[in-house]
Amino acid sequence: MKFAPMRIINVFGMSIALTISASALAADNPIVIKFSHVVAANTPKGQGAQKFKEVAEKLLPGKVQVQVFPNSQLFGDGKEMEALLLGDVQLIAPSLSKFDRYTKKVQLFDLPFLFDDMAAVDRFQQSDKGKELLDSMKNRGLKGLAYWHNGMKELSTNKAKLQRPEDVKGLKFRIQASDVLEAQFRALGANPQKLSFSEVYQALQTGVVDGQENTWSNIYSQKFHEVQKTIAETNHGVIDYMVVTNAQWWDGLPEDIRAGLEKAMAEATTYANQEAAKLNEDDKQRIIDAKKAQVVSLSKEDVQAWRTAMAPVWKKFEGDIGADLIKAAQEANK
Repeated sequence: MKFAPMRIINVFGMSIALTISASALAADNPIVIKFSHVVAANTPKGQGAQKFKEVAEKLLPGKVQVQVFPNSQLFGDGKEMEALLLGDVQLIAPSLSKFDRYTKKVQLFDLPFLFDDMAAVDRFQQSDKGKELLDSMKNRGLKGLAYWHNGMKELSTNKAKLQRPEDVKGLKFRIQASDVLEAQFRALGANPQKLSFSEVYQALQTGVVDGQENTWSNIYSQKFHEVQKTIAETNHGVIDYMVVTNAQWWDGLPEDIRAGLEKAMAEATTYANQEAAKLNEDDKQRIIDAKKAQVVSLSKEDVQAWRTAMAPVWKKFEGDIGADLIKAAQEANK
């Protein structure tokens, strides 16, 4: 009997030691989260990714380590989705155009002249219909966590005149891998060429393509304005991203880790979207000041001509996207 207390003390001591050991092990082996993206670190997406890292590691000290890889350092935009599904990375933020092979509904965001401005995009994405799209690819292994803004798209070419749809007839335009964007340029009588984002500058410089569509911040950060003569302020579409993760990996995380990452993502999303608005405005002015490419403002009549030329695209994809979804997006303009 006199040895029993000693046994209790030993067991108690072992319990403490095991607890300390487990804590030390967790601290020494945080969950590594690789966040890969294809644009520059100083773009809205790049800054959003960095903010997510800062907030996640602050909220979950020693539990997670977020590694951010910008500028296609790990994977280009043709390979990042496959890498995510294979578990080689844990977070990516592709353009919404990249998801059409996983769900046709996300093609909605590529429809030309669907949204009047970024405020309308915001209203739709925060609506029930918009949130439903985040979970529309779980059966394909993808879990959407947030929408991040980039901005409205402008059109650029290596030609001096860019005012009306007829000015782009016969020209070659770089597009993302999107059936809607391909149809958009076909409707204009132009020739779409699918290229990875990292290939665009050289393709413009060497004349492989004559033009491209992008936001002010992407045009400036990638120096596209230095190899284009004209940029028309068309605001004809939106380039936004969906931050996605591997659904199985996400569901397998401890509840406290997942809750912390959700909070970090919400904060990073607010930050990224605010930065997108500011950066696009600033970069537009930087492009104007650089005087490399002429920035052309369009009249209401010019814009209507572009709208009319691209209108057939809506009809072509209404069946795949869903008339109800298109209607919900249009209502966000009101």
